[in-house]
Amino acid sequence: MNKLKLLSNYLNYLIKSDNEHGIHSPFIYEFYNDVIVDKTPFYVYYDIESIRAKLLLANLEINIEDHGAGSKVNSSTTRKIKDVAKHTLKSPKYGQLLFRIVNRLKPKTILELGTSLGLSTLYLAASNKNIKVTTVEGCPNTAKVAQVNFDKIGFKNIELVNDTFDHFLPHFLAQQKNLDFVFFDGNHQQEATLNYFNLCVEKVHNETVFVFDDIHWSEGMTAAWEQIKKHPKVTSTIDLFFVGIVFFKTNLSKENFVLKF
Repeated sequence: MNKLKLLSNYLNYLIKSDNEHGIHSPFIYEFYNDVIVDKTPFYVYYDIESIRAKLLLANLEINIEDHGAGSKVNSSTTRKIKDVAKHTLKSPKYGQLLFRIVNRLKPKTILELGTSLGLSTLYLAASNKNIKVTTVEGCPNTAKVAQVNFDKIGFKNIELVNDTFDHFLPHFLAQQKNLDFVFFDGNHQQEATLNYFNLCVEKVHNETVFVFDDIHWSEGMTAAWEQIKKHPKVTSTIDLFFVGIVFFKTNLSKENFVLKF
């Protein structure tokens, strides 16, 4: 999807999106006000953002093995860490949203598909040292940088796996009774996204939450999002344009919310 099309879609999102006044579900209303738009500063934000600041200054070049849709900005296999940080890391706004979701819902385990340099992983792991975060990164050199960042900040509840999603997921899921929280943040292609969703959805329970990154990154990702919303196990969803949140609570109505963020 070209930049003009993406901008047009974003403007349409701004026009049709609601705030809390358009929410009739008590759960979604509370979640929106207490989690999505909450602006409470947490002390861990500063620690994680200090890592980002250093990455944005890092001139070291690494070789990139891209197993997904690739970069729309830089197709070179050799990139400076600061360029990877600039173009692939989630902004503080969305990283801190991940922190608040986890802090609120308190999953016991988290699976992240797509580590990149590890900033989103740190936000996912920061609220509780007892939460086990398993994060998967296909590029070995990117994974090495992420591990350095985990070591710097001292989090011990992160397990970084250097593997492709296609190889990792079936083996991992076979060992899991269920999934509490999954952040899908890699291989932004329709077929791959739906494949990972369909594998993971077999392990959901009533309190499971899925978060999808870049749901409108391309026409294919938008189409994947539309299919995910229709899945019979999915109840309520929240479209924040750049991020989609999926709930499986059986006491929620089948509703799809487009909310301002």
